[in-house]
Amino acid sequence: MGKIILTGDRPTGKLHIGHYVGSLKRRVELQNSGEFDEIFIMIADAQALTDNADNPEKVRQNIIEVALDYLACGLDPKKCTLFIQSQIAELTELSFYYMNLVTVSRLQRNPTVKSEIAMRNFETSIPVGFFTYPISQAADITAFQATTVPVGEDQEPMLEQTREIVRKFNSVYGEALVEPEILLPDNKACLRLPGTDGKAKMSKSLGNCIYLSDSEDEVKKKIMSMYTDPNHIQVSDPGEVEGNTVFTYLDAFCKDEDFVKYLPDYKNLDELKDHYRRGGLGDVKVKRFLNSVLQAELEPIRQRRKEYEANIPYVFQILKEGSEKAAAAAANTLRGVKAAMKINYFDDMELIEEQSKKYQSQE
Repeated sequence: MGKIILTGDRPTGKLHIGHYVGSLKRRVELQNSGEFDEIFIMIADAQALTDNADNPEKVRQNIIEVALDYLACGLDPKKCTLFIQSQIAELTELSFYYMNLVTVSRLQRNPTVKSEIAMRNFETSIPVGFFTYPISQAADITAFQATTVPVGEDQEPMLEQTREIVRKFNSVYGEALVEPEILLPDNKACLRLPGTDGKAKMSKSLGNCIYLSDSEDEVKKKIMSMYTDPNHIQVSDPGEVEGNTVFTYLDAFCKDEDFVKYLPDYKNLDELKDHYRRGGLGDVKVKRFLNSVLQAELEPIRQRRKEYEANIPYVFQILKEGSEKAAAAAANTLRGVKAAMKINYFDDMELIEEQSKKYQSQE
């Protein structure tokens, strides 16, 4: 069995820099590492519909936005398989079989499900599809025999539920599924990048995102209005670095060589932080430095996006071919699952022969 990755995103909006540092940048690194035999990257439109069923156009329109962001960040269709979840019918069938292996109480205890339900104010009116999201995710992962799933730490409970389903299936039906391992971001600042307003999560509804597709001017405007230390009023005031969004972003993005290019008064980020803590360093100077760092990171992404925007039919062709390849892989897994469950009736020659002998002996 080779090393296989499965990961993806819900197409509910354009992707932002939180997605980039939390997963997209790492996916490109993994794709180029040569360490993995297959990399499947899914646009999870079916999952997005579990809480957007009354607004399917939102999901439909964002398929291309997510695909463009993927390609702009450097995901290469020659090295990884980009596909659309809803085009893989086998995922639905696998989900149906896995539902028999999970209790309602276990789903209710899933911390990710609980927090998402609270955030959306579902209370008792939870759509069944949304409630069974962890089962659907288990189908996505196991369909491609994924050995590795790169996700943020908030998704650990979801992956653990997948592992439980795999163990349960294999114990009941025999070893047919692969138990995946989680791969977390190696930069702690990338585990969960806060919004520009300092809130814990970037969200389109909160208006606190820097999108990968934002123009240079839009990025600068958002950075210059970013939340810092509210008690750092005068330049001379000592400032707090912890919980200061600007420094959290610098932790995620800046490198020592950036200081040589954009802020040669300092050797590294530790020196900059020390000065800010002592006082005598203004927020505007730090924000301008962050803007230089972030613009340098985003400019190649913006340029690649423009190139793909000029040929949208080609982007859809990439998704079509990727979906066909993903469907073939999922179909192979489903055959193995049905064989293990002994519901592959027409392929089970042993069953046919056994039943034939049984009724011949009665004559």
